[in-house]
Amino acid sequence: MPENQRPEYDAERTRAFEPVRPSGTASERTTQLSASSVREDQWPGDDAWPQEEPDEQASAPTVRTTPADVPRHGPDEATRAIGSALNPPDPATRGHAPTAEQHHPDGVERTRLNAPEQPRPNGAEQPRAIVPPAEQTRVNTPPAGQPRVNAAEQTRLNTPPAGQPRVHPAEQTRAIAPPAEQTRAFAPDRSQGPSPAERTTVFADPVSPPEATVLGPVMVDEGSDARETDDRRRNRRRILVVAASVLGLLVVLYGADMLVSGGDVPRGVTVAGVEVGGMSHADAEQKLRETIEPRLAAPVKAQAGDVTTEFDPKGAGLELDWAATLDRAGDQPLSPITRVTSFFTSREVGFATRSDGAKLTAALEALRAKIDHDPAEGAIRFEGATPVPVDPKQGQKLDVAGASEKLLADWADGGTVELPVATTPVKTTKEGVRKALDEVAKPATAAPVVVRGQGKDATLTPEQLAATLVFEPADDGGLTAKVDNNKVVEAAGPQLKETEKEGKDAQIVFEGGRPTVKESVDGLGIDWEKSLTPFMDVLKSADKREIKAEYKHTPAKVTTEQANKMGIKEVIGEFETSNFAADSGVNIRVVAEEVNGAIVKPGETFSLNGHTGPRGVAQGYVEAGIIENGAPGRAVGGGISQFATTLYNAAYNAGMKDAGHKEHSYWISRYPAGREATVFMDAAGNSLIDIKFTNPDETGVAIQTIWTPSTIRIVLWGTKNYDVTGSTSAKTNQTPPNEVKKTTQPCVASAGAEGFTVTDTRTIKDRRTGQTRSESRTVRYDPSPKIVCEAPPAG
Repeated sequence: MPENQRPEYDAERTRAFEPVRPSGTASERTTQLSASSVREDQWPGDDAWPQEEPDEQASAPTVRTTPADVPRHGPDEATRAIGSALNPPDPATRGHAPTAEQHHPDGVERTRLNAPEQPRPNGAEQPRAIVPPAEQTRVNTPPAGQPRVNAAEQTRLNTPPAGQPRVHPAEQTRAIAPPAEQTRAFAPDRSQGPSPAERTTVFADPVSPPEATVLGPVMVDEGSDARETDDRRRNRRRILVVAASVLGLLVVLYGADMLVSGGDVPRGVTVAGVEVGGMSHADAEQKLRETIEPRLAAPVKAQAGDVTTEFDPKGAGLELDWAATLDRAGDQPLSPITRVTSFFTSREVGFATRSDGAKLTAALEALRAKIDHDPAEGAIRFEGATPVPVDPKQGQKLDVAGASEKLLADWADGGTVELPVATTPVKTTKEGVRKALDEVAKPATAAPVVVRGQGKDATLTPEQLAATLVFEPADDGGLTAKVDNNKVVEAAGPQLKETEKEGKDAQIVFEGGRPTVKESVDGLGIDWEKSLTPFMDVLKSADKREIKAEYKHTPAKVTTEQANKMGIKEVIGEFETSNFAADSGVNIRVVAEEVNGAIVKPGETFSLNGHTGPRGVAQGYVEAGIIENGAPGRAVGGGISQFATTLYNAAYNAGMKDAGHKEHSYWISRYPAGREATVFMDAAGNSLIDIKFTNPDETGVAIQTIWTPSTIRIVLWGTKNYDVTGSTSAKTNQTPPNEVKKTTQPCVASAGAEGFTVTDTRTIKDRRTGQTRSESRTVRYDPSPKIVCEAPPAG
């Protein structure tokens, strides 16, 4: 045995490298395995090895150290050697691990193939052993005929040569070596044949904790740790120096800022946009007065809902409290953060106001007349034939309490103050109005519409069409368009009048002194309701703007059958007057012809003005005498009052119910006092004074008029159910007439008549029940003036 070798003990043969947790920096943890050298002449040659399959109980792969004189290889090969040492195969499969041989000038390098990968140590800084699949290692076995070494003998640790001290395990776990000098496993030439004891030298499987471990002797660089500690100390000192310098600078700046901005008002404060920060209260107040006070006397603009108005602050008792306003800014802040941020921000301080609550409330109540309004729905109006949209406007009422608070806060800002209002919503919207305008109103008035009648047409102009349209609010925010049929008839009816035939009522004619029924005749008229059904669709259409007039038969108001069932068979009341002028007689004759044969149905009311209509020249009436303002005058239709008086007395005697009449202003001697009537219509045919009576019976009444140039007699026919008597009281409260002298022409002299009061009483006895009732009416007549005609003054 060489002198540098010594016997191996069992305890040494089975000893594994102890793992040590790596220390130091990543660059310092370069690991190198250190092992003792094996002489190349001790390895057997290639022919000494048996050519048989590896035994399942074969020893583990062998990791040999490289002699000092063998050339070293690159990092990749060194890493493979380290990998096979750090990641030994599983004992169960160790005997089967194949190897690959690579021949080198100095020997054969054997690398284990398909070594199972073991769990890697924790830590990203540990070196990784990479074993390429192409480099495989074969298990070394002894030659044939030599005894096999047992497992305990096959596991041997490299130990130092004899006479050298053994390295402590803690020092064996780290080796610091340059990456280029990595140790790789190298096999010497087999021709010389290794000794049996050294032929199967292997490393035992290391037992690694979960942490990252490095196997092999370790050399600790204590100087690097000391240098690192010194660097850290110097860095900490630098940080402390910089921090102290910055803090000192901030303290100096804070003190300087306190000295510079030592005014009463904090920096960054504005009042109504006026900067007063850093000023004393006196200077700040002076600046505010110079800048703001001139505008305080001007009216304040206010916006309340949809109304813009103005508000007089002085009249409402509002004035600024300058001192209290500046007090709101507060004192200089001590917080450094607040002082720093004040360089970049501003803070608005509101006004402090002195006010008179009663005056302010009164001023706001006065504004309600301008601000408050009811809701107004959207609509469409027409300017001629042009439709114009009317936007909806919600109702609103001023919130006096809220408006008071708003004014106190904002009245001096110089802007428009928004006053709160309570609103009442509307159904329509602007969009809905515009939609109705575009879809209905504009197309409807774009062109005329023609109504086709029988033999004649009627044309409605765009202006007339505009008058027929009615727009109402809809629930969806829009407008619902409707047609006013009466307006259509009013515009088209007169144009188609010739196409219609008016029906004739059954009439009572008096032949041989007795009433007989003249048959009724049905009319032919336009059925406007049916004709106008498609009218709205036509208005929306751009072409074929016409409708067809639909006709229908119109029955008479009083049919022949109805007239025969009315019980008109006898005289129930009559009256006659006379002594009218010739021109008045003409008018009396015309009206008598119109009324003759009229029928008053049961319960119906007869109106003289309503029955005759306008009484003008076109209807055959002439100018005749009238009573105007208590004095004689002339007008077309004069004398009709005598016919009215005659009709009133005939109905009076028939037991008809008085439905309204008016006596003359002064008494005319040819009429019964208290039992006469007058009528009057203006030039336009409007009824101003009328005579009406109602038929109270279940049978009809026919009116017969009998005219002569000097008399007018009216007879009412029906079924006589009443006996009527009348009485007139004596005249009372008599007053003499006034004398009036006239110098203008024409002048008609009159003796005049006294005025008086009289009462008429009518007694009615019902023949069917025997009951009697009385009705009284008191009338006051004015004295008629005494007219004296005089010659006009000379010159």
